[in-house]
Amino acid sequence: MNDVQYFEIQAEEPEEAVRFYAAVFGWKFSQEANMPIEYWRIETEGIRGAILKRPAPLPAPSTGTNAYVCSMQVADFDAATRQIVANRGTVALPKFAVPGKCWQGYFIDPQGNTFGVFQVDASAR
Repeated sequence: MNDVQYFEIQAEEPEEAVRFYAAVFGWKFSQEANMPIEYWRIETEGIRGAILKRPAPLPAPSTGTNAYVCSMQVADFDAATRQIVANRGTVALPKFAVPGKCWQGYFIDPQGNTFGVFQVDASAR
């Protein structure tokens, strides 16, 4: 009952964010017409979400994150990193081992949002 069921990503340019996440993770999008702001519904293989027009200014660079950070599970961390960088994302914290659990890293999308990527690997050290 108290688990995460929906997420939202804010963006100055929602259509650019839609292109980025579609290219990197293969997510599907549909624009919601009857909203008071620009709003794109996201369909993933699991949890649902949306991209919306940022309602307040983006925090200054290097001030930290002002929202929850979501991490996406991927089959191949290195391939995901290449896709992220090829689509104008940047590495915020390079790949590191969560011992006995996974490989984890953090990135920044072209709209300035932080997100994580992890690959499950019990042998990660």
